Amino acid sequence: MSVKQLFDLTGKVALVTGGSRGLGLQMAEALGEMGARLAITARKAEELATAKAHLEQQGIEVLTVAGDLSQFERIPDLVGAVLDHYGRIDILVNNAGASWGAPAEDYPFEAWMKVINLNVNGMFFLTQEVGRRAFIPQRSGKVIVTASIAGLRGNPPHMPTIAYNAAKGADVNFVRALAAEWGRYNINVNAICPGFFPSKMSNGLLQQMGDEIVAHTPLGRLGGEEDLKGAVVYLASEASRHVTGHALVVDGGSGTY
Repeated sequence: MSVKQLFDLTGKVALVTGGSRGLGLQMAEALGEMGARLAITARKAEELATAKAHLEQQGIEVLTVAGDLSQFERIPDLVGAVLDHYGRIDILVNNAGASWGAPAEDYPFEAWMKVINLNVNGMFFLTQEVGRRAFIPQRSGKVIVTASIAGLRGNPPHMPTIAYNAAKGADVNFVRALAAEWGRYNINVNAICPGFFPSKMSNGLLQQMGDEIVAHTPLGRLGGEEDLKGAVVYLASEASRHVTGHALVVDGGSGTY
């Protein structure tokens, strides 16, 4: 098999959560460019419609399914909608996430539950549902979790996001544990750990600390609109068929010291 064939996703079906904007849309676009048919989900129907139009302009087939992954009881219907439309799912990109900044001693209960429910619980229940109904029966599948460098280390004292860090740390170990369990079904389970990328979630922090973050990044810049494309295509394709339980860091080198 040639290298081009290893990276080709023609005919594959990819479900991307949080796929209407930001990192999710960037990754969805990359998978579509390589031939995958897409299902993208997010809470806001209007943002999904905008993303669908953007992707279809590039000749990418797209199904949109509005939904909130923290409403666990609706996850089977979401998966069912994708399976009813395409008949299969080959790639699951667990990208939907939330954050909340507050000192640990003052962290609101509701904020903690919001972050953990979306970043950990909803991610697990969706992966479980896709695994049971698609990946395990077909004896193949690619699970990709958008974790973070925040899941690999602590924060500076002036960056109090303990729930986000705890959730992303759980995501990193989740892929290790599930990779061990589902390897026998020929299912690869990996994480991408982005550093700082401009997004709706990070904009407030970057306005305050952007210059400092760039100064402490060896490549001297923030992540850009194409910097996750290669990583997600690699982990979604046959090029990574012997890689599982891995956390791929995409941070411009900021974690090197």
